[in-house]
Amino acid sequence: MSTKAKMFTPLTLPNGQVLPNRLCKAAMEENLCDAGQLPGDRLFTLYRQWASGGAGLLLTGNVMICPDALTGPGGVVLQQGTPLQPFQQWAIAGRTRAGRSGASQLWMQISHPGRQMYAALGEQAVAPSNVAVDIGKFSKLLAQPRALTSDEIEALIERFATTAALAEQAGFTGVQIHAAHGYLLSQFLSPLTNRRSDQWGGSLENRAQFLLRVVDAVRAKVQPGFAVAVKLNSADFQRGGFALADAKWVVTELNKKPVDLVELSGGSYESPAMQGSGQDEDGNAHSEPQVEPQSSTAQREAYFIDFARDIASVATMPIMVTGGITRLAVAEQALAENSDGFGVDVLGIARAMAFEPNLPNAWQAGEKATVHVPVVAWDNKTIASLAMMALAKGQLERLAKGRAPKPDMSPLLALIAERWRTARRTKRYKKWRQSDAG
Repeated sequence: MSTKAKMFTPLTLPNGQVLPNRLCKAAMEENLCDAGQLPGDRLFTLYRQWASGGAGLLLTGNVMICPDALTGPGGVVLQQGTPLQPFQQWAIAGRTRAGRSGASQLWMQISHPGRQMYAALGEQAVAPSNVAVDIGKFSKLLAQPRALTSDEIEALIERFATTAALAEQAGFTGVQIHAAHGYLLSQFLSPLTNRRSDQWGGSLENRAQFLLRVVDAVRAKVQPGFAVAVKLNSADFQRGGFALADAKWVVTELNKKPVDLVELSGGSYESPAMQGSGQDEDGNAHSEPQVEPQSSTAQREAYFIDFARDIASVATMPIMVTGGITRLAVAEQALAENSDGFGVDVLGIARAMAFEPNLPNAWQAGEKATVHVPVVAWDNKTIASLAMMALAKGQLERLAKGRAPKPDMSPLLALIAERWRTARRTKRYKKWRQSDAG
């Protein structure tokens, strides 16, 4: 079977759920909630477009399990007592293709930011240990965390499970537990951020217990046909951090549990490899796997494919890889097996589907083989990374209003506009938190 043919064949997951094809609209942080941190018309409009775009699986951006722990002020929160009707509308929007309801699988990504939370939100950040994010002169933008108690960890495990159960009630067909990109579960896995000496720290076996307990708790609260997936770093790309060998060990532990898919990515706020600018496992400059030698475009695509194929060698569940794919030729090669016969099963496409929401349909029809996703090559890598995210969010803002993407958007203007929107949403979030507490 050719890799393109494989791309558009169904995949049956361990629990029996079927993905219509091997392309997934991967998670992006939309920051598009309505008042009360609820999904609204903008998210419905956005997901209707993606549902019609032809991907076999849609993953939402971060849905937060706690009202006081958000990755951004426009984030959606789902907890006990949250009205489910808006989430039911979201599920319908994301599962309706060409007028046919239930045509796509829609999974909710459930998350807690841990220490990666903006100080402007005015909340107390929590983490495995009181280790703050270090991004140089921008570090003060992030809240200073305190270490979680064991009782608080147990409560958070229950919150993950409750959010998953509510997602199922609302009509989503699965959840993805976010344990990558330096968020809370990822922080527990890394010895750089987890300096605990109790049962939650020390050895990798102890550091992984939070994630493994969350998986167990979620599965216990949902039906067998509801998908449970995990997003995991293939590596943190920081010296002394969570490395490829650690990821392989965690996946072998997840093999023992009813996990339907593992998505592999990498990096964190401190080392944003998911933007194609991280480091290798030894802390050196990171060079992404190349598809075409001496092609700078290829170096930015399929960042984690080699890592994913290596991890697939020990995985019994399907493996998905996400990171920078914008071209059909790269996608086809990403699905190909390596010389040892190991390969990935699903490709996650994120920013490319912000710039071209109909991309899976176009690829299946043999059209639009390449999507132009701008790369910001500013000297300051932190600001460049923020600008790239702002460009993607700018496209999401347009799509959410029913407008076409604008690929030639100015990075500087996109960054300014995103900062303005963030300030406005922060004010609204604080007002909600005050009224909610009252």
